[in-house]
Amino acid sequence: MSANEVRPPVPPFTLESATQKVRLAEDGWNSRNPEKVALAYTPDSQWRNRAEFVTGREQIVAFLTRKWQKELDYRLIKELWAFGGNRIGVRFAYEWHDDSGNWYRSYGNENWEFDAHGVMQRRYACINDAPIREADRKFFWPLGRRPDDHAGLSDLGL
Repeated sequence: MSANEVRPPVPPFTLESATQKVRLAEDGWNSRNPEKVALAYTPDSQWRNRAEFVTGREQIVAFLTRKWQKELDYRLIKELWAFGGNRIGVRFAYEWHDDSGNWYRSYGNENWEFDAHGVMQRRYACINDAPIREADRKFFWPLGRRPDDHAGLSDLGL
């Protein structure tokens, strides 16, 4: 592994470094750039996302490309749930709409495992989609990174 594949913060995680890692992941996913996001994962990373199993960066890019072609105007908030050693547990919610204008809020949990360089080697995600009215949306920042002053999940009562 080359030095440019070190992705601080690295394990073992503290509250501060785990919180930072979660925000960095949120920022990456909110970019909706599959190639950029895939670099946060080891070349042989293993995922379970809902009922889909993904292995390696090439499959991650293909998966995320399909995802963001379907999930339009995607905005995500992640929140640290637990951490220890090289593992982090996260809860998250994201809002999106389909090509017919139907809005959803997707809720889920992820379990992450990192290698010694801070690159994620395993990601297990459980996700449920809840239809919402457009008037019930809570994530209104411009597409891209969530502003620092935007409320998180707990503050929004999610």
